[in-house]
This record gives sequence, structure tokens and C-alpha cells, in this order.
Amino acid sequence: MTVQKGTRTGGQLIVDALQLHGVELAFGVAGESYLEVLDALVDAPSIKYVTCRQEGGAANMAEAYGKLTGKPGVCMVTRGPGATNASIGIHTAFQDSTPMVVLVGQVARDQFGREAFQEIDYRRFFAPVAKWVEQIDDAERIPEIMHRAFHIASSGRPGPVVIALPEDMLRDNASSHPAQPYQASRAHPGSGDIETLRGMLAKAKKPILLVGGSGWSDQAAKDISAFAEANNLPVCCSFRRQDVVSTRHPGFIGDLGTGTGPKLLARVKESDLLIVAGARLGEMTTQGYSLMPLPEPAKTMIHIHPDPIEIGRTYRPELGIVSGMPELAAALAATKPLDSKAWAGWTKEARAEFTAWFEPEPYKGSYLDAGKCMLALREMLPDDAIVTVDAGNFSGWPQRFLNFGRPGRLLGPTSGAMGYSVPAGVAASITYPGRVVVSCVGDGGFGMTGQELATAMHHKATPIILVFNNGMYGTIRMHQEKRFPDRRSATDLTNPDYAMLAKAHGAYGETVTKTEDFAPAFQRALKSGKAAIIELQTDPEQISTRTTISALKAAAKKA
Repeated sequence: MTVQKGTRTGGQLIVDALQLHGVELAFGVAGESYLEVLDALVDAPSIKYVTCRQEGGAANMAEAYGKLTGKPGVCMVTRGPGATNASIGIHTAFQDSTPMVVLVGQVARDQFGREAFQEIDYRRFFAPVAKWVEQIDDAERIPEIMHRAFHIASSGRPGPVVIALPEDMLRDNASSHPAQPYQASRAHPGSGDIETLRGMLAKAKKPILLVGGSGWSDQAAKDISAFAEANNLPVCCSFRRQDVVSTRHPGFIGDLGTGTGPKLLARVKESDLLIVAGARLGEMTTQGYSLMPLPEPAKTMIHIHPDPIEIGRTYRPELGIVSGMPELAAALAATKPLDSKAWAGWTKEARAEFTAWFEPEPYKGSYLDAGKCMLALREMLPDDAIVTVDAGNFSGWPQRFLNFGRPGRLLGPTSGAMGYSVPAGVAASITYPGRVVVSCVGDGGFGMTGQELATAMHHKATPIILVFNNGMYGTIRMHQEKRFPDRRSATDLTNPDYAMLAKAHGAYGETVTKTEDFAPAFQRALKSGKAAIIELQTDPEQISTRTTISALKAAAKKA
């Protein structure tokens, strides 16, 4: 982009900066506090502004875009309620290490500090959930601060940056000046680090490679997969990162998340070398920090992460390497394979355990069989399909039984935020309009952000939304039955007819109650060429892929 010379308004300078830094999509809800930015977008046809129905949906869309592309997702919201609505998506970006730049309208500078209409001090409000929060009080500094925002959001451990824009500042005139597009800064592993890693691996008998976190480009995923295959390494992934190394990979052995198989947990505990690439080793991945003793993991550990603060934060590794994932994967892929005879049997056994875990247990209820539906979907999805999942127990079915791996993607909130899947699916379909996008969501999560179906229709996006409807907040019910059996409270839901709701939006809609009806319904949704909802009426008793409500009650009463 050629920066326009001369005097520009603050709003125009913001849009100039967005163009300079390669922004093609921005997600938001219009607000009077940043009208000058919206007006300047009229003269910037290279940027598509996706009008959303609520700021929480907009922030989730920007977060999903950041996950998909590796570039900062841009979200624009108005002051006060707009900012607070967006906070859930910002928190997701923070915990998921996703690059994002959020532009928030602010009260005029001469009103600040008086609790003016919708005023919030964003530096204090967003400080715990953003990498950096700044307010631009001088229009002359817009190019400088915007450049820094994109750089911080994408460098090291990626994350969200929040920039407050006082409305009167956006009306000020300032001189534009030359600038350069941002460049993300990432560390590279030293040759000595790589050789030390190889030496530690050569001594192992039961190694495991754990991949996760963010920053995995398609090439990085290919490189780390090649390294694992060349060295016959068993590979697992952290929570909701199944698309780094394909489930079809000969060494893939499962994921460490909410429904991890007991045999994989036993393998991780038994391993003598754990190579952690990109994962933070947070609560979900470590099963509530119970997978290994704290702070000494009682095994040899190598931890590679783009942020040095994360290395040793929970577990003390024998070797810590600060590196971006593309840089690490490229360095490992270029190394000569080691003799893997010592752990060949270990890898073969672990892979066999995963293959068995990859098939659903028999279901004898009267509802549709969610496991078999996922097997049918597994066969129908193309290799580059994008699957989004929401928070909730229902997500165990797609996460456990679908195939993932580049160029296909899995997008889900490792923060555990409900309401993510539908907006993420809309964003994915807008970002890659030629690809199949499937959004998996529970009836609870759909009730939070399902109105973004209207956004899909407005922008001609075509996600196929699978609503797993069991008439309750399933995850909370599960915990209730574990701790307070037969004392159900506050978790029952009354839901609409989702197929009719879809049709009211002009989308395609069907309700499926029988297992054999799912595949034909999905094919009809695909052929419709429109956004679609397929309601799956699932069994309330089948609370997860591994257990039932009756089993939970019985166990709780015995305890």
C-alpha cells in the first residue's frame, strides 16, 4: 500500500494503518464512538467489514480468523457495552495464544475520568486478558501505535492487543508519514539446542512428542510430522490442537484434553522423555496438573515455547528452548533420523491403542447414535474441511471421532468459552468461501451466539451448523451428578425448533432423530449452497463419549 500524503483525520489514519498491515477482513458491530473509522472504510475497498449481530460474536470471529491464518484478526467495537461484550473473545485469544487487534471506541478526551456515558478505563479493564492495552490520545501517533499493536499481537507468544480510540481524536487532523508493514519476531532454536535434544532422544526408551499451542503454519505442521515419522515417534497433542499432526499419521496416539483415553494418560505417565513443542502445559492438557508431579515432572522433559516465561512456569524441564514453531519444526525436519529401534514397539502399541479409541462404543439407546454420525461425517468431509467446536460435553464426539490434519483445521476455544463455534464457523466460511465448514455446537452454546447465523446469511457464508440438542447444559449436569446425584438444578433448557429457526433466516434446516438419516441430511445441506442447521436430537442419558448419567449417579452414591 502507498501511504497517502498530506493531512488526514484520525479515522483515516487508522484505516491507512489497517491497509498497510495487510488487513483484508475486519469483524465488528457499528458504533457512534468510531464513526470516523467506519466512514474511512468506505474509501478502502480492500478491507471487507463483516457486520455482526453482537460484539461477542465479532470477537470470536476475529479470534477464529487469527487461528486460521496466523495473522492478527481485527475486531472493531464501540465503547462500554460493546467492549465488555467483546471481552469473552479477547479472553479466548489470550488463553489460546491467538493474534488479534481490537479497536475500541472511547469517550472524548475532555470527558475522560468523569464516568461519562459508557466510559471504561480500558487499560485497567483489559490488562489481565490482553498482551498490551493502549489508548491513542494524539492522532500523530496512530501509525506508530498501530504498527506496535500488530507487532506485539503476532510476535513471541501471540495474543490480543486492545487499542482505545477517543472519538474526538478520530476527528483530529494529523500529517501522515511513511511507514513499513509489521513483521512478527520469533526466536530460532540454536544448533546446540537441537543437538542436545537429539542426544536426549537417542537415550530414551519410551519417548512421546506433545505438540500444541499456536503458531503452527501448514509448513510447520508438515515439518514436525515429517520429523516424528522419520524418528518413529509417538505424537499426542494438547487440548483442541488435533490439526497439528494428522490423526492419520502413523505415530499419532491421541489428544490430552477433556475426554482423554485412560491408556494415553498411562502412556504419558510411563514415558521417560516428554518433548513438549508449543503447548503451555496448562490445566486442561495436564489434567488439572495431575498428569505429572509439580514442579519436577519425574521424567526427562524438553519444553519448547515461543515465550521464555512459559518454560518452567509449571513444570521444570531439563532442557528449555525458546523458539517459534515454524523455526523449530524446520530445524528438526532437517536433522538426520535417529535409530528408533529402542522405542519402535512402544510407538506401535500406543498407535494401536489410539486406533481402538478412535471407534465409538456400541450405543443401545433410542436416540440417534452420535458416535456413528461422526463416523459417517468422517467419511464425507474433504481433507481441507474446517471444523469448529464449542465448549461442552457434546464436543467430545467430533473431537474424538473425526479426522484432522492439514490442510483441514480444528478451531475450538481452549479457554472453554461457550458460544464460540457458530461465529467461528461464519468467519471460517467468509475467510475460505470454497471450503466445507462444519460448526458443532450444543443447544446451550447455540443459545448464546446462534444469532450470528444472520451474519452468515448477510455475507453469503455457508457453514453447516450441527446442533447437538439434549435439552440441557450437559457439562454442568455431568458435574452435578458427580457431586450431587439426583439433585438437578438450573441445567434444563427449553429449545426452539432449530430447523424452523434456520428457515426463518433463509438458511437450510433439518431435524435428525435417527442415525441413518444423518448422512443424507448432511448431503442435502451441502447441496443447498446455503448456511444450514442440522439439529441432532441426542440422548440426555449419554452425557459423554465415555459414560452415562446413570453411571455417574451410581458412582457418586457409592463414594
